[in-house]
Amino acid sequence: MGVLATVNVFRRRIMRGLTKNIGKSKRNLDILLVDKAEIKRVLICRPNARLGNLLLVSPLVQEVSEMFPNCKIDLFVKGPLAPIIYENYDTVYKTIHLPKKPFKNLLEYIKVWISIRRQPYDMAINVDQNSSSGRLAIIFSRAKYKFYGDLSDQHQQTKSDYDHIAKYPVYNFRNYLTKLGLAKSNKIIAPLDLKLSSSEFEEGKRILDKVTGNGLRRTICLFTYATGTKCLAEVWWEDFYKALKKEYPEYNIIEVLPIENVSQIAFQAPTFYSKDIREIGSLIANTDVFIGADSGMMHLASSVQTPTVGLFSVSELKKYEPYDNCSIGVNVLKYSKKDYFKVLNKILNNGKLKIYSRAV
Repeated sequence: MGVLATVNVFRRRIMRGLTKNIGKSKRNLDILLVDKAEIKRVLICRPNARLGNLLLVSPLVQEVSEMFPNCKIDLFVKGPLAPIIYENYDTVYKTIHLPKKPFKNLLEYIKVWISIRRQPYDMAINVDQNSSSGRLAIIFSRAKYKFYGDLSDQHQQTKSDYDHIAKYPVYNFRNYLTKLGLAKSNKIIAPLDLKLSSSEFEEGKRILDKVTGNGLRRTICLFTYATGTKCLAEVWWEDFYKALKKEYPEYNIIEVLPIENVSQIAFQAPTFYSKDIREIGSLIANTDVFIGADSGMMHLASSVQTPTVGLFSVSELKKYEPYDNCSIGVNVLKYSKKDYFKVLNKILNNGKLKIYSRAV
């Protein structure tokens, strides 16, 4: 680990230690929310720039939008991806961007905090209770109702899927609303959703037909890359690809490439490369199954309602696995080829309607 990385890790530990108790002394001071129509402007804080982490906020955004249908939501984030991810969310009004390097962009950094302070939010919600910037944004805001992301000490969470990073913020938020006097929702938590438009979906089909050269066949989509130790070895992928071709000779098999433009199967399959995540999503939405390691691309596939097989070797499966639409996370250290094909056959035999059910 480099010097800068070490300093950054140390800085995060210090900030978490300093901010972990922010808001806890005010938990019992929350007033009752008599009329949900009172909530017209909401701040949701997830100061993170990664594709996967921003997509994983979408179930909470949907929850807030459904709970307060007349509200407008501002997202406090990092990086340029949030406006792209949430461009088809009518309730998302704007995104507020924290600079990645605050000390190099000090003026911009200060302006962000001023903008949060000036806006009279009705409610402010922190997604990750361990985010020091998120907790600070909540206390810095002038919102009447403030949720710091914590699960109440008096509340024991019994949901079997509570550990999932897209779900526990929703469960915690639902519990917070009961403290305000609202009835607790028991609805199934919404899936990740990029909200592709019907025109985007159709464009994805056109691109896929061009990549495969055979739009009449069903398509298996691979993503062979991942960062760090999450990336499976070339030997593993080449062996898997060889077995996949033998097992499914009647299918198109394509590979979506990462921004690094590398392939763990040496570009043996037809490939697609783009820096436009909505374009990538529209292509994946037209495939029958997506197979890839834990990554932002895996969550992107899940967000366009394509059945997704997440390959896990080091990440916490219960925390990050894809869900909904026949999706599943598998531990590659415990699965054999026979096990993979059982999973794939179940997904492929279930079939996928060639329409985008969530098109807007």
